[in-house]
Amino acid sequence: MLDMRTSLIALNEELKAEAEASGKRFIPINIGMGLNTGPCVVGNMGSTQKFNYSTLGDTVNLAARLEGQSKPYHLDNIIGEATAAAAPDFAMLEVDLIQVKGKTVPVRIFTLIGDFALKGSGNFQRLTEVHERLLAAYRGQRWDEAMALIDECRQLSDGLSSQPLYNTYVERIEEFRINPLPADWDGVYVATTK
Repeated sequence: MLDMRTSLIALNEELKAEAEASGKRFIPINIGMGLNTGPCVVGNMGSTQKFNYSTLGDTVNLAARLEGQSKPYHLDNIIGEATAAAAPDFAMLEVDLIQVKGKTVPVRIFTLIGDFALKGSGNFQRLTEVHERLLAAYRGQRWDEAMALIDECRQLSDGLSSQPLYNTYVERIEEFRINPLPADWDGVYVATTK
């Protein structure tokens, strides 16, 4: 996934240079990925009339829902909690506690930011600490504190793929200030789109 992101950045830079050289408008290629880990059924399915190699199961369904959430979160990847737990050496940030469309139980979601070298860097460790405080303030409806922590996270995440995520939090906080949540809100965001 990290190699694909690096290749896509290089491709977009090349396409941008070509567009500028020819006087055309540059439209970047963006992708969204959803990764989840768990049991599923994989193989050839169907009948003799219609045969298809496919994957089935709740794990696959959730991965598809996570991919669909990459756009509203402004991220190129969203990862399920089991996948994040299976890859502890990589730099990841928790994104949200979300109830995806079609499900009743919320799931904790993450985004992959970088490799083990990034995870070990002092700056990323500081970002992780501030980001966790941001999520606690957000879930506790302490909007002013959350907004201040968003600013700090933006500074610490400069140049990282997580940078646009903070726009999502700002948009929500602005909405929640206009339309307050119940005092007993459990911090779960209920997705309205697949």
